Amino acid sequence: MSLPNFTDLVGKVAVVTGGGGILCADMARALAEAGARVAILDLKLESAEAVAAAIREEGGQAIAVAANVLERASLETAAAEVLAKLGSCDILVNGAGGNHPKGTTTKENLTLEDFQKPDASVISFFDLDPDGIRFVFDLNFLGSLMPTQVFAKQMVGRQGCSIINISSMNAYCPLTKIPAYSAAKAAVSNFTQWLAVHFAPVGIRVNAIAPGFFVTNQNRALLFGADGQPTARAGKILNGTPMGRFGESKELIGSLMFLTSEEAAGFVNGVVIPVDGAFSAYSGV
Repeated sequence: MSLPNFTDLVGKVAVVTGGGGILCADMARALAEAGARVAILDLKLESAEAVAAAIREEGGQAIAVAANVLERASLETAAAEVLAKLGSCDILVNGAGGNHPKGTTTKENLTLEDFQKPDASVISFFDLDPDGIRFVFDLNFLGSLMPTQVFAKQMVGRQGCSIINISSMNAYCPLTKIPAYSAAKAAVSNFTQWLAVHFAPVGIRVNAIAPGFFVTNQNRALLFGADGQPTARAGKILNGTPMGRFGESKELIGSLMFLTSEEAAGFVNGVVIPVDGAFSAYSGV
């Protein structure tokens, strides 16, 4: 028996949306280290270029491309640039996503007092802004659907192509205070399964990774105070994570490389892999 090689992506072209962020930047670096030619897509070109430059300094092949995952014309322009500079996309990582304060409640639970005596400084469920909810849902769900519509056209009928969506622990069990983000990530997981079935006849595998709790630029202020100590919310997260710590971005790479490997995961399709230190397995008792 010959064992599969998880890390041979020579000749492949990988596109990573949201590639300027901490987690997706490390994913892009890993794909490049495995031999793929990588396109770093980000709304902020300077963030994408910083990641691409680091990859090139390490001997990899990478380009930075400005792209808005919610604008079809922007994605079409990006796809044309990737095709011209690197070739047809083989691997798409839909990493763009995030939350918004307007889709977030101030408190974890509704109290009778807050309901009967509204406080302008407290955002309850009844105060949630539809525009904020829409922004979060669009960024996470449409921000995965639209890049797939554009880049999967380069994959149809070609051997060894795959799409990896980035879901979340919120898709398994919604966290308090962030209903929009939780619902959007649940939609991403469901969409992953739908796409896997839809694309199976044309040779495109679709899977997802559901990270547990990792410290990023987006959530750092929520997890740590100015003194560097974990916040009360961070304490709850750590108490609910049997391994007792936050994940490190490098700990997502194994799942990523497995899913992108046709040799190792050629019959793996429509799954969502939790990388969470057993958070999703823990009942709290």
